[in-house]
Amino acid sequence: MILLRKIIKQLIHIRSASRLSFRINELARFSDGSAIAQMNNTSVLVTSVSKAKTLSSAQQSFLPLTVDYREKAAAAGRIPTNHLRRELGLTDHEILTGRMIDRSIRPLFLNGYVYDTQVTCNILSADGMTEPDVLAINAASASIATSDIPWNGPIAAVRIGSIDGQFIVNPNRQQIQKSDLNLVVSVNSKGHLVMIDASANRLSDEKFFSALQYSVECCLPIIEQIKNLSSKTKRTNIELQKLDNSLIEKLTTLSYDRLFKIFTDSTLDKIARDTAITLVRQEVLSEILSSKEEITPINLTETFGYVVKRIFRNLIFERSHRCDGRSYDQLRPINCKINLYEPLHGSALFQRGQTQVLCTVAFDALDSQYRHNEFALRTGIKRKPFILHYEFPPYATNEIGRTYGRADRRELGHGALAEKGVEPIVPNELPFMIRLTSEVLESNGSSSMASVCAASLALMDAGIKIQEPVAGVAIGLVSKCTDDGSITDYRVLTDILGIEDYMGDTDFKVAGTRNSITALQADIKNLEGLPLNIVQEALRAARDARCKIIDIMNKAIKEPSIIKKQNTPELETLTIPSHKRGRFLGIGSMNLKKILAQTGN
Repeated sequence: MILLRKIIKQLIHIRSASRLSFRINELARFSDGSAIAQMNNTSVLVTSVSKAKTLSSAQQSFLPLTVDYREKAAAAGRIPTNHLRRELGLTDHEILTGRMIDRSIRPLFLNGYVYDTQVTCNILSADGMTEPDVLAINAASASIATSDIPWNGPIAAVRIGSIDGQFIVNPNRQQIQKSDLNLVVSVNSKGHLVMIDASANRLSDEKFFSALQYSVECCLPIIEQIKNLSSKTKRTNIELQKLDNSLIEKLTTLSYDRLFKIFTDSTLDKIARDTAITLVRQEVLSEILSSKEEITPINLTETFGYVVKRIFRNLIFERSHRCDGRSYDQLRPINCKINLYEPLHGSALFQRGQTQVLCTVAFDALDSQYRHNEFALRTGIKRKPFILHYEFPPYATNEIGRTYGRADRRELGHGALAEKGVEPIVPNELPFMIRLTSEVLESNGSSSMASVCAASLALMDAGIKIQEPVAGVAIGLVSKCTDDGSITDYRVLTDILGIEDYMGDTDFKVAGTRNSITALQADIKNLEGLPLNIVQEALRAARDARCKIIDIMNKAIKEPSIIKKQNTPELETLTIPSHKRGRFLGIGSMNLKKILAQTGN
């Protein structure tokens, strides 16, 4: 019976002042996997549930994985301040943390595992100093590793900070605020990087890579201990779906010539290429289904997708250039414009290939600063005078969809990444609240990094004295692997298209100045992890690309504008003589309150 599963406890010593402990099967024992991770007085419960035994849940060709992360006010000793006095929707921080956990565990699920799976992370207690997000990643790893869900884990995660040039493992909140680096890394048992999420105060590429190397060293002991926990639990094998080799060969024979023509025609744009691939799929699948073979449409669609990817990837190795005619390290054509509309405080249009982003700057009173929820008020920063919002309307990819309401998970993630990329160059002490709005008007890959470029231009157009320009670029990877996942050959691609992102193995997004990194996010897709040597090569490619992009941006605007716009707000200090202060304030400070209500200051 599930309730009789043995409770397992494990204490792990890592390179930090705190110790990490796991408790397995102590709570929520009806779930397939249950783990509590604790560091200091912060505890996180993570459960994993899979419907692998339900036949209906396998009728799909993708992994329907859901990761829910919640920071309840009670864990920090608070009561929600909304009218219901209970938790309502997810906060932006909860969504972003859930995405980070998802990116850490998703690459290690086995091919053919397509069952509904949910990982739920619940903060049981928070001491106000220990960040629970890294704990949640480790607890998720332990929860899945000790369940019977097919998974090539475990993984481990650490946060690395840098104060006065010294690396700190899992820094507390006070140390994070002083740190020049906030790096969260997930690592697999081979020492390969599975997930990277980082913001930095203009850290050099060499220092950043040293932090990655150090994070791998810190993660390996945690992985060994989770392996030890996993060995003490009983696991059952689940039959996984496998592609039919004969069907693969048949689809390849029917589609190769037509797909070869599409992928080698550099004159095709995104819409034309996607339309051509869709037409080939419809024709080939209709031909197969008309043969009356016993093949389900889902298996047929999944197998055709595999064939398309294989042909696309092989052509990158066989030819010296990509589907749009570029070499591996070549950027798409870039065009920059500033000061587009006179009423705006600042604006810029950044066009890279078929990715187009409009960024606007708006100033407002400091009273308009973003305020965090009760959990954040108890445990961290309270206000933000600088924010960047990212919008991705459906027409950017010729789709129809919702254009109103709250930003979706993807928009929140891309906006947070772009904000981290730009924030280090914005002056610390500002008399106004600054809001950047990045609107993606066309998208064919790397819109978040295009947002970084557009934001840098818009800030200079608004006259903000940024420290130096920043730019962003997405680096891709296409690799050949053995059956055990070892990479035998690979190609690093600079400034990837949307199709290269989809067909490739990674989306390695890097933002920074000419000689430093401000933000980095790595999404691993078809690999179990990235070796450090490939990461180092990707960092070099990103630095070369950033320098080229900044050179092009400088042709539009090189330094912050010194010409003030007519509607730019100004801050002026007036000294009120002591004998007039009573009249100025008014009875009960009525006049002062009226001024505050009108100006927000």
